Amino acid sequence: MKTNILLYITVISVFSVNIYSQKGRLAAADKKYDNYAYIDAIKTYERVAEKGYSSVDMYQKLGNAYYFNAELDKAARWYGELFSITTELDSEYYYRYAHCLRAIGEDDKAKEMFKKFNDLAGDDKRAELLTDNRNYLEIIKANSGRYDVENAGINSEYSDYGAAIYLNKLVFASARDTGSLAQRKHAWNNQYFTNLYMSDLDETMSLGTVAKFDKNVKSRFHEASAVFTKDGNTMYFTRNNYLKGKKGKSESNTTLIKIYKASLVNEKWDNVIELPFNSDNYSTSHPALSADEKTLYFASDMPGTLGRSDIFKVQVNENGSFGNPENLGNAINTPGRETFPFINDENEIYFASDGHPGLGGLDIFVTKINADGSLRKIQNVGADVNSPHDDFAYLIDTKSRKGFFSSNRDGGQGFDDIYKFLETRKLICEQELYGVISDMATKEVLADAKLTLFDSKFNQISTAVSDVKGSYSFAVECDKTYSVRVQKTDYTAKEEKIKIPAENGKTMLNIALEKAECVVTVGDDLGTCFGIKMIYFDFDKSDIRIEAALDLEKILDVMNQYPTMKLDIRSHTDSRGSSKYNEALSDRRAKSTINWLIKNGVNKNRLVGKGYGENQLVNKCSDGVECTEEEHQYNRRSEFIITAL
Repeated sequence: MKTNILLYITVISVFSVNIYSQKGRLAAADKKYDNYAYIDAIKTYERVAEKGYSSVDMYQKLGNAYYFNAELDKAARWYGELFSITTELDSEYYYRYAHCLRAIGEDDKAKEMFKKFNDLAGDDKRAELLTDNRNYLEIIKANSGRYDVENAGINSEYSDYGAAIYLNKLVFASARDTGSLAQRKHAWNNQYFTNLYMSDLDETMSLGTVAKFDKNVKSRFHEASAVFTKDGNTMYFTRNNYLKGKKGKSESNTTLIKIYKASLVNEKWDNVIELPFNSDNYSTSHPALSADEKTLYFASDMPGTLGRSDIFKVQVNENGSFGNPENLGNAINTPGRETFPFINDENEIYFASDGHPGLGGLDIFVTKINADGSLRKIQNVGADVNSPHDDFAYLIDTKSRKGFFSSNRDGGQGFDDIYKFLETRKLICEQELYGVISDMATKEVLADAKLTLFDSKFNQISTAVSDVKGSYSFAVECDKTYSVRVQKTDYTAKEEKIKIPAENGKTMLNIALEKAECVVTVGDDLGTCFGIKMIYFDFDKSDIRIEAALDLEKILDVMNQYPTMKLDIRSHTDSRGSSKYNEALSDRRAKSTINWLIKNGVNKNRLVGKGYGENQLVNKCSDGVECTEEEHQYNRRSEFIITAL
């Protein structure tokens, strides 16, 4: 066939008729409030940065904090600091920095960042497709094993292809020799010209005897690819440029193909006319109707085509007239060939293409058409249907999941053959991205948090608000990367990236937000305000590393804000190594941490500390228990326990 037809505030309520009791409770509340420290983490980050400390993580948090709140001038400053120490960043930072630069009037630099963003994203459509689908063979493999395929049982030694359901019959094209003296062969491939044939179709989608379709639509040339309205009274089909005995030719003297329309009159197909958007100088072919029959899809190489042939659509008006054809765009069309569209009643469009990554020749692909007309991710239907040869003309009944497709694969009976199938597992991946928004420190769920869903290029897809249980959900596409941004009053905005699996199901993404002002009291770990899990030392040493100094600057800043605050600094190890050695090493590290703070101005009377080695493990990973590196990491931690405020 390849060469044939083309997305803290503590509230204290005091209700008492006893005024003295009320005053007592208020006093207690005041005392409780005064014993809490409200720490603005962002301000601490800024003060630490102003002292000359820098880190990718800190600059990202500062830039994002202002970017998410539309303070683009401040965001530009910190993103600038970020890019000054590294350019090895995800593409979104180029995108955000560019917008910030444009906001402050640095247009030339903004253009530079946008260009780098686009370079990272890819420009050429085919290069973009291969970039987005570098593991496309693995994806095709994952999409395979979903069909039971067998010969349809109606094939001849010639070309048999295309299928449409008409009432209780299957209508298809065939070049079989019926014994007619008028049967003509095409000089190009020595195959007979195709005509329309039909076969009875029972409830199990099994086929019966083959017969000619209708002599009134038979011509001296090709007829193929028919589609019918539900009432059975209108047919669209493909034919060479031939009508009423007259053959049309292009400027290059070639007889191309066109879409024709016929009406059922007295049980016969009559009133054959060509559609108004046809032309002698380009081809239109392989019509397909939307479920509501208001849109006709077809393949063409008409002006405006992006490749050798594209999928177009045209509106079918109530009075029988047609709108102007529209190219479906580069979401589906490539510089190669896209042809043989089919639309089912679930608004999925199947088509054949040699431009999208496939197994060879024409492969069959599918995507879903959204309510706004946009298309979801294009997916290869898998190796059961697709082969290294041409596979095309896919049709499926969504209720039985049975259908037909055509192929010239090895092992067939003729030049092209029709195969029938049972789809045992749907491909269109319907994933739900869901989770719970919570407070990072208290673990309490957060209602009324605003969530925004972005695609991989940071186009906004959807928004949501967490419910009373902190829950949210988005309908997303499989095998795509999204970013979820969460914003809530009194909390620092946060954005998480998530890759959706290439299979049906649900994907959980719980997001914990940090208070814009951390709430701590006696007994709490001050390090949780800044996500300090441990103070890092070189292996087998207790010298303060640069990364550790950056985190200790945060602790130092808070202690300077709260001069009566006292800390118990605790250092822990995992269970690997001897217990005696781990205890000694952790004790040295705790003392090194204390000495650093004292050296930088903290009174030694405010600090105590000790190393606990492996004596306070937080999980099962004791001696002799096999654990992962990640599990051991939970035990290697530093704590800054508040003992007084």
